[in-house]
Amino acid sequence: MKKILVLTSGGDAPGMNAALRGIIREAGFNDTHVYAAYDGFKGLVEGQILPLNNHDIGGHLQHGGTILGTARYPLFQETPYVMKAYQNLKHRDIEGVIVIGGNGSLTGAHLLFKETGIPVVGIPASIDNDLHGTDMAIGVDTALNTITYNVDKIRDTASSHSRIFVIEVMGRHCGYLALNSAISCGALAV
Repeated sequence: MKKILVLTSGGDAPGMNAALRGIIREAGFNDTHVYAAYDGFKGLVEGQILPLNNHDIGGHLQHGGTILGTARYPLFQETPYVMKAYQNLKHRDIEGVIVIGGNGSLTGAHLLFKETGIPVVGIPASIDNDLHGTDMAIGVDTALNTITYNVDKIRDTASSHSRIFVIEVMGRHCGYLALNSAISCGALAV
């Protein structure tokens, strides 16, 4: 039986739990055991690796973030930490890794492959929508809908008090959420 490992890392884009569910279900159809590294690359290096099954994800599909936890782990850019992660994978006979995350997470995934040769699949998940090669990363649509919903509520107060409100949204170095939420909400300026 094959074994794969999945980890979520970096941010906590809504939809990561749905991606986990899809991975677990597909693995079940293909005689593959799924393991999870809790708290991203940090958990992979520290050996926080446990089996993951349908029961673990049950009831979490509609929740934002990820049931696996996530942690930024800049030490994973250093070869000794990558090799420790690789040893943890080999010790458990894990044959491949799926990384769900943003720029830093997918950079770590690439480094793991480059340093060790273990097969790695990256699933883009970032509300910033700043990942090359994908039209819309996991989490972007939910973030945009959440912004639109909340701006509609704020607009009620602004109208009744004849005020203008300034709304700040996330997006790091990318203005995708700002631009598209401004269009969706009919903002005066962005």
